[in-house]
Amino acid sequence: MTARLNAAFTALFAAALFGATTPLAKILLGTLSPFMVAGLFYLGSGVGLALTLLIRHFRRSAQQRKDEGRIQMAEVPWLAGAILAGGIAGPALLMLGLASTPAATGSLLLNLEGVFTAVIAWVVFRENVDYQVFLGMVAIVAGGVLLSWQPGANGIPAGAILVAGACLCWAIDNNLTRKVSTNDATVIACLKGLVAGVVNLGIAHLMGDRFPDALHMVSAMVTGFAGYGVSLVLFVIALRNLGTARTGAYFSVAPLFGVALSVVLWPEMPSILFWCAALLMGIGVWLHLRERHEHRHTHEQLAHTHRHRHDEHHQHEHDFDWDGTEPHAHPHVHMPITHTHAHFPDIHHRHSH
Repeated sequence: MTARLNAAFTALFAAALFGATTPLAKILLGTLSPFMVAGLFYLGSGVGLALTLLIRHFRRSAQQRKDEGRIQMAEVPWLAGAILAGGIAGPALLMLGLASTPAATGSLLLNLEGVFTAVIAWVVFRENVDYQVFLGMVAIVAGGVLLSWQPGANGIPAGAILVAGACLCWAIDNNLTRKVSTNDATVIACLKGLVAGVVNLGIAHLMGDRFPDALHMVSAMVTGFAGYGVSLVLFVIALRNLGTARTGAYFSVAPLFGVALSVVLWPEMPSILFWCAALLMGIGVWLHLRERHEHRHTHEQLAHTHRHRHDEHHQHEHDFDWDGTEPHAHPHVHMPITHTHAHFPDIHHRHSH
């Protein structure tokens, strides 16, 4: 139970960092182009995490360096797809959408990421999603539609459609990242940041944009390091322990932090539609969070590498001298076991139903 709560709080902290990034991006869009902001955000994320990895490497012992897992060739296509969808297309669409969408509205629309994530996990990757998760998705979609609707307007505003498109890209990213989530979360987030940062800045350069002054550049990169870098590391860790749909549900609270910061930055009473949409989305998130999944299931033999403790799923011997330190990481094999307990579709519970 403690491990599951820790995973939930990890996802919530990731949501808080990411949610606060949206209104800050709105401020930067007043002086920078969407692609320049996205590029600096991701470059700050990649550079900051690269420095973190470098410091961590020199602080670790020789044995810890040896035990560090490496991304396998078979996993590269999944990671490349995640970078393309979530690191390049997603932030570009978000920045273009925010340019014509109020910050608070844009923040709440980001709830759609959790819905799209769950739908893809359920339909494409066959992750279990019960009726409560489904009803939660319906409530969040209803809130998103209500939030996007404007009386007297013909159709849904283009800005809202672009933000929704960014959510779809990140949902694809989340599901593809699930395939590589046993690897070092910092390495995954660092690669995403560096590649996405270079590509988005390249697009900005081709469009004739110039780098901003040092103050704006540093502000954007620091914001990106926290909101895109550290947030993504925490998200991958939660993804490993909660599964894709559930992590997406926890991450859906990100807009609440964005809205809170937006109200501080732009003091203005939101409309009644805003509060109705917020209520619907809040109900949807609550339904996601209260879901409990328990049944008799069988674990097939599995070999992988990740940080772990010797719980009921990790009863194995070591072929090296171990000083008893936990958690630790090394290649290990799970033998077949059948039991019953409450669980999420984490890296050890991706079974059929």
